Amino acid sequence: MTAVTADTTTRPHAAWGAVLSMALCVAMLIASEFMPVSLLTPMAEGLRATEGQTGQAISISGLFAVAASLLVTTVAGTLNRKWVMVAMTGFMLLSLVLVAVAPNFAVLMAGRALLGICIGGFWALATAVIMRLVPEGDVPSALAWMFGGQAIAAAFAAPVGSYLGGLFGWREVFWALTPVVAINLAWHVVALPSLPARRKQDFRAMFGLLKRPYFRRGLAACMLSWGSAFTMFTYLRPFLEKVTRVDVTLLSILLLLLGCAGFIGTWAAGRFLKGDVAPFLKLPALVMGAATAGLLLFGFSAVAAGLFMIVWGAMNTMFSVIWMTWMSQNADDAPEAAGSLMVAAIQASILLGAVVGGLLLDGISIQATFGGSVALAVLALAVIGNGRRMLKPGAA
Repeated sequence: MTAVTADTTTRPHAAWGAVLSMALCVAMLIASEFMPVSLLTPMAEGLRATEGQTGQAISISGLFAVAASLLVTTVAGTLNRKWVMVAMTGFMLLSLVLVAVAPNFAVLMAGRALLGICIGGFWALATAVIMRLVPEGDVPSALAWMFGGQAIAAAFAAPVGSYLGGLFGWREVFWALTPVVAINLAWHVVALPSLPARRKQDFRAMFGLLKRPYFRRGLAACMLSWGSAFTMFTYLRPFLEKVTRVDVTLLSILLLLLGCAGFIGTWAAGRFLKGDVAPFLKLPALVMGAATAGLLLFGFSAVAAGLFMIVWGAMNTMFSVIWMTWMSQNADDAPEAAGSLMVAAIQASILLGAVVGGLLLDGISIQATFGGSVALAVLALAVIGNGRRMLKPGAA
């Protein structure tokens, strides 16, 4: 990987401080993006909307994230990538303020749209930035560290959000995130090294990647896997309230179990994900789809629900590292273009999962929503197979 080698000759030591600042940004992005999951019911009541409608606060951020991920490398042009990342974090801060003060559903959606721009822009560049911060052999470990921020957010954002939302109100939960994001903004400025754009980006690089059959198959499998996960996860709270019949305290405990299990996934990704990524590609759809099916069958029991949520949560954090490692190994000649396409695919899947899941919830039942999630997981497994067809020639 010539590009990474060139960087490491001028920066002999891996910039782990910058990697950690990226990890904190990931934690805040995940917390900001999916906080409505843990606050869905009180937000719906406060804005006088249905739970299915309020779930679209996630889908709208996904819509704008898709657009931003496809446009960011072209719009940013030759801008230094350090300052693009700083700008994305600034957008997240402004979004949180808008959501916290939102007097109606329209302003809430505007704030979530701004967050979508941050999500799309950050994730489109994140893996390419990581590839420039550390030597090639350290990229999987650095990705695991960065996605450790996801584990932290998954462990504490949802349970703390639901608990504090019950005590103080959902607006106060969003206000509580703003000082942390402000600190992260300052950390980016200090820790991230200068990252000049190597060349002006345009859509030709994306079209070039889409002409590669193995990359197209990987994108399709990734979309189905993520769509399955977030058709379920977006509406987890209504399931636990209606089927498992939990109160706020037990809900917070179950969400904490799910989140803390993410640390297992982060450790496993850093420990085992080395070399050949093909055998790991089917694991997210297989394990998370099976856990969702388990919730459908046995979710009336709080103990069973907790066990299946632990399994789901452990794989959830490993999920991202697996697919971004696949991208770094199979599109290493165009990492920014690949990042844009990957993020667009993932966010489109989250958007569709939230929309379809909400329609199933409002139109049929919460069980129908979870059944749709399982169906998408089965389709993902059919596309992935043994994973070899999604590796570039010479890697299979």
